[in-house]
Amino acid sequence: MKTTNELIQMKQDDEKITMVTAYDYPSAKQSAQAGLDTILVGDSLGMTVLGYDSTVQVTMADMEHHARAVRRGAPDTYVVVDLPFGSYHVNDDEGLKNVLSLYQSSGANAIKLEGIGCLEIIRRSVLAGVPIVAHLGLTPQSVGVTGFKMQAGSIEEAERLIEDAKRVEEAGACMVVLEAIPADLAGKVTESLTIPTIGIGAGAETDGQVIVYHDILQYGSDRLPKFVKPYGDFNSIGVSGLEEYVQEVKSSQFPDESTTYKKRIFDK
Repeated sequence: MKTTNELIQMKQDDEKITMVTAYDYPSAKQSAQAGLDTILVGDSLGMTVLGYDSTVQVTMADMEHHARAVRRGAPDTYVVVDLPFGSYHVNDDEGLKNVLSLYQSSGANAIKLEGIGCLEIIRRSVLAGVPIVAHLGLTPQSVGVTGFKMQAGSIEEAERLIEDAKRVEEAGACMVVLEAIPADLAGKVTESLTIPTIGIGAGAETDGQVIVYHDILQYGSDRLPKFVKPYGDFNSIGVSGLEEYVQEVKSSQFPDESTTYKKRIFDK
């Protein structure tokens, strides 16, 4: 398992960091077997595997449940877990309490927080011994205000984001996810920091990339974002396999002798 310091060293060595967002035991197991450096248990599980309308409906219990499954599937992989909406927005004491609770209960290596409004929680969490990953740009927990669109598209907004990135690093964050921002801005942020940047829809100039497992493999994904390149097609393969199963059951082809216990109790 890589450590936080080893991931930071990867930036210094100009070695790209690979991250996939996964939510359960089998996807985590496959990610580990494929050699992913890190796994993010994102609160996007709300829409991707639970059928919620947004990340806003995801609870601490949801995150704990899925994070534990991921840890069981990838016991030797660095795992980052999202703190869900509402669990750190009321006050810093409550936020710190939830950081510590999720870190302890999930087996995570780091906890991820969205936005620039949690600097004090980052400081206090790091002092308590919890590595924190920050998340800037498009922050899904805030899409009710920002919408799902590119962020920091003006010079003023871009300069503000660069300063925000410096502030989360100063607060003690060990990595920062940059989502849906212009590629050159992501490059400027990456140059400005000593901690790794992980891009999603932020171009190639970040220190690493993260994409959702279900999007990479087209597994239940109805529409892929612009920044996703699919590397498999589980939708077609899965539906085709299920259709064949239905046909064979209907036609009494399944089960056959090869899939049936042969010992008989009653004589014909």
